[in-house]
Amino acid sequence: MKREDLHELHYITPIENVASIMANGLLSHNGVQRLGHARIDMREAQDRRAPKRVPNGLPVHDYVNLYICARNPMLYKRRGLHERICVLAVAPDVLDLPGAVVADQNVASNYVRFAEAPAGLAIVDRDMTFARNWTHPLDQIAEWRHKAMKCAEILVPNRVDANYIVKAYVSGEAPRVALIGCGVTLPVEVTRDLFFL
Repeated sequence: MKREDLHELHYITPIENVASIMANGLLSHNGVQRLGHARIDMREAQDRRAPKRVPNGLPVHDYVNLYICARNPMLYKRRGLHERICVLAVAPDVLDLPGAVVADQNVASNYVRFAEAPAGLAIVDRDMTFARNWTHPLDQIAEWRHKAMKCAEILVPNRVDANYIVKAYVSGEAPRVALIGCGVTLPVEVTRDLFFL
């Protein structure tokens, strides 16, 4: 993947967290714990991430994790919650923040590779990450591999300032109204397809 392939990065969160995010920025998993944010993450995935450490870096839970493509298996698993969640679009300029790291697939994967951003984007398979689907009916191993690659991430140490958040995506009118009702002044775009609807 090349830098010009990235128009934005994505952060998936419950709508009820967005006012706090706009006030405090996007925080790492460990940083969010003190704020008591609503959670949509999967405990088993977080348990796999918890002991991991970025080579020559911090523990994984001390990074803000941004997806390269939010239309991925994680959002698919949470599609039933689509009226309660949103996807925040983050400027790819965060690649230039000190300590930013690229993960070529879901960090919970046993086969994840890390590289320093922004040059590390070269380890990400653009076509696999942006593919519409990740299913491979005749090859279970290829499907597992592709599923992990769809969740390629950019990791930023500790915090991403809210100024990097450029807009929000929601699945319909009700979540759009809910998000605006939280006092959010970001542009809000309704895009059902992102949420697998």
